[in-house]
Amino acid sequence: MSEHDDPYLWLEEVTADDAMAWVRKRNAETVAELTGSARFAELRDEIRAVFDADDRIPYVRRRGEYLYNFWQTPANPRGLWRRTTLEQYRLDEPDWEVLLDVDALGEAEGENWVWDGAAILRPGYRLALVNLSRGGADAAVVREFDLAKREFVPGGFELPEAKSFLRWIDADRVYVGTDFGPGSMTSSGYPRVVKEWQRGTPLTEAVTVFEGKPEDVSVYATHDPTPGYERDFVGRNIDFYRSERFLRTESGDLIRIDVPDDAETDVEREWLLITLRSPWTVGGTTYPAGALLATRFDDFLAGAREMDVLFEPDPHTSLTYHSWTKNHVLINTLHDVQSRIEVLTPGPDGWRRAPLTGVPTGALSEITDTDPDVSDEYLMNSSGYTEPATLRRGVVNGEPEILKQAPARFDATGIEVRQHFATSADGTKIPYFVVGKDDPIARPTLLSGYGGFEVSLTPGYLGHVGRAWLARGGTYVVANLRGGGEYGPNWHSQAVKANRHLVYEDFAAVARDLIDRGITTPDRLGIQGGSNGGLLMGVMLTHYPELFGAIVCQVPLLDMKRYHELLAGASWMAEYGDPRKPEEWAFIEPFSPYHNVRADAKYPPVLFATSTRDDRVHPAHARKMVARMREHGHDVRYYENIEGGHGAAADNEQLAFKWALVFEFLWEKLS
Repeated sequence: MSEHDDPYLWLEEVTADDAMAWVRKRNAETVAELTGSARFAELRDEIRAVFDADDRIPYVRRRGEYLYNFWQTPANPRGLWRRTTLEQYRLDEPDWEVLLDVDALGEAEGENWVWDGAAILRPGYRLALVNLSRGGADAAVVREFDLAKREFVPGGFELPEAKSFLRWIDADRVYVGTDFGPGSMTSSGYPRVVKEWQRGTPLTEAVTVFEGKPEDVSVYATHDPTPGYERDFVGRNIDFYRSERFLRTESGDLIRIDVPDDAETDVEREWLLITLRSPWTVGGTTYPAGALLATRFDDFLAGAREMDVLFEPDPHTSLTYHSWTKNHVLINTLHDVQSRIEVLTPGPDGWRRAPLTGVPTGALSEITDTDPDVSDEYLMNSSGYTEPATLRRGVVNGEPEILKQAPARFDATGIEVRQHFATSADGTKIPYFVVGKDDPIARPTLLSGYGGFEVSLTPGYLGHVGRAWLARGGTYVVANLRGGGEYGPNWHSQAVKANRHLVYEDFAAVARDLIDRGITTPDRLGIQGGSNGGLLMGVMLTHYPELFGAIVCQVPLLDMKRYHELLAGASWMAEYGDPRKPEEWAFIEPFSPYHNVRADAKYPPVLFATSTRDDRVHPAHARKMVARMREHGHDVRYYENIEGGHGAAADNEQLAFKWALVFEFLWEKLS
């Protein structure tokens, strides 16, 4: 099937009358099938209670003297942007200062606003750039907000709806990338041009400072206001993994930061940190993929190439991320998908390293915030599949204090967490976690995976999954597939483009291992994944249907012939390949689910879910797949939230409804 004889192209017109009529009809069928039982109502209410719980942790980010939080409740489903002090936050009931009520704003303006974050100007912390999305789309409007007056700035910086960025330079200047008209966006739908915009002048008078190429993914510009180290950077994202970076001088000259295109860089005060995706030979030394290197930024620009190795991977250990405090670097690593945190400290004799004090054992701990301009403070969140989250605040070299602890959301009595390794078709060991009762009963089992874009699936509390699935006797499994980042960049890079099939072989191997161990049976094994994980589900449906009893495919990529034409799809060609090239379409086509639906195949029942307002992965992927499966009489159902963006839900009510549909479908088909 070529795109020229694709009978369902009309479903790509997102809000066309005939397409939306088709969506509403499919929605009605699915809602009628899945929402009539008492169990659905229980699932929906229990899941909603998890999302809305008053005693969940209000996670915060420090900006100056305040801790900022975004909070959704049944009374404020679109949420409150608010702040408090550390002293107040330590209390059970902090006194929060509400900055912006998104529900009230939407009602006053007659808009369906969804919060999309804010950037606060350092170091004064008086002004913010607030992002608001209609219905949860990636495209957003940007408005300047006065934190002292708690109101939008009249005549301040403002952008209409687009996939934009607005970055502070100082109180009167910003970098802006947006849709300036024809030719100003890349083929991926992101800004191609960066301009400097002066307060009080129209956007049309903003001055171009940098341009990328039409085929680039995007461009960017940032200003680092760190006192004594103020710098500006611009760059172009050539593809999803490669970038070209420049220091922009006061005169507007650009100085190339000469690192490998696929490396990541971080400039903090006098230091340049480089994270390698591939081996790099420089200064007479070869550094391996996955290493973290440090050098002095000014020396590097001057030509010096002496590097300190802050982290070097081994077959079981990879770097997840690093975070700066004022005097230290915190590095978080994964050892067989178990987290470790170390403190690295520069000194006259090189870098010293030590474990971070007070990191709990047995849980996955992550640094959620630091304040590197000011102090060595950090916030650390720890949780496990069955261990509710604990938020700690520490200062490096001291014992951290517990700030908040979440209560359990489900009864975990008798539920254990085990790690196994399946053997993939090429002999590679694939780790996976099993969460459930350790008994000889083959239980209804839900297996989830992703396998792409260096994304690591790590243990975290299973809140709504625990309540809707584990507490009802189900088993939950997470597969750590190649394509992810669990073992560093090589774990990802060995499964891109022509080797994408390894991801699918890995997932099938985990499914077979679950069956061989007696943990479940094919008719009791359900799978679920979204986005790139939705593509994974589509391949499982079309290539391995005999292994599964039910499939949930959410906000998926499925038409891999046209994915690069749809919304942000062109930005992912570094992952999947370019279907316009015959030699690449040759390895894409066998795993394009839309092109591999067979009339005579026996598929397990499947639920597709997406959102009309998803402007990242086009809803037509799921629409067209469902239409083709219906054409051939297969057992398929479809639900499209009319808003909600790539998360497929704009508030907790919609989120609970979506997940209740998923779990009702799974319980109905697997039990």
